[in-house]
Amino acid sequence: MRNLLSMNELSTTEIKNIIKRAIEIKNGDYKPFQEKKFVANLFLENSTRTKLSFEMAERKLGIESIPFDAMGSSLSKGESLYDTCKTLESIGCDALVIRHPDDAYYESLEGLNIPIINGGDGSGSHPTQSLLDLMTIYETFGTFDLDIVICGDIRHSRVAKSNFQALTKLGSRVKFVAPEVYQYEHEDYSYVNFDDVISSVDVVMLLRVQHERHDNVMSDVIDEYNSRYGLNETRYNKLKDNAIIMHPAPVNRDVEISSELVERDKSVIFKQMENGVYTRMSVLELILGRE
Repeated sequence: MRNLLSMNELSTTEIKNIIKRAIEIKNGDYKPFQEKKFVANLFLENSTRTKLSFEMAERKLGIESIPFDAMGSSLSKGESLYDTCKTLESIGCDALVIRHPDDAYYESLEGLNIPIINGGDGSGSHPTQSLLDLMTIYETFGTFDLDIVICGDIRHSRVAKSNFQALTKLGSRVKFVAPEVYQYEHEDYSYVNFDDVISSVDVVMLLRVQHERHDNVMSDVIDEYNSRYGLNETRYNKLKDNAIIMHPAPVNRDVEISSELVERDKSVIFKQMENGVYTRMSVLELILGRE
């Protein structure tokens, strides 16, 4: 695998192999690269989990993380993303992890001779988040023959799009819950009423309401969001005994999920974060070549 740009590019076999290797790594079956590797993490959008998870994965594998500050770089002087990346290639980086506010930013980087791992592009794709979600689901159920509901800001969610692509490819049945203003129109997307499916689904995947991508036209939706579209105590009590709650975080507590449910028994939100390190280690091994 040369790059990891979107889940659409991965076959079911590749997805399963990445997850299998991540589980092996979680069980302690890994070793640092013997030959020094250098990776630059270019985060042009704010990030906590993805950025630090990649940095932790790199350190565990003995990879040297090259610090990059967008505001202190020549990007702030008008340099193109391509030229910045070409510079990092020229000074000896072995791969780039990039998060960018523009959809499909990587299409402008086709002239690079080093791999790109997409850390999230606008409202487009977030492949490593999808992979860590898939790992968490597989660890729990041992199968993808499941009923899954994805709830929230579908229109702006790269997580929703990436997970729909991967989960349906793997055999899951995926439905969506969202206020009309947050819906993303796609011929394969099916929107349902949350209360109609809450007692029958295996996975409830909640999404953050992305205030930064909205104009100030959402206040009327936010005021009633939890009661109409969020996971609250009443809905929690209707879940199947073995159902799980997921969220890519950061969490808007008491909006998409009631605060007291974030660490309740059915929640695997922090397990997802833990699995993010192992999944990204698996991807880095694959991109840079296992030794």
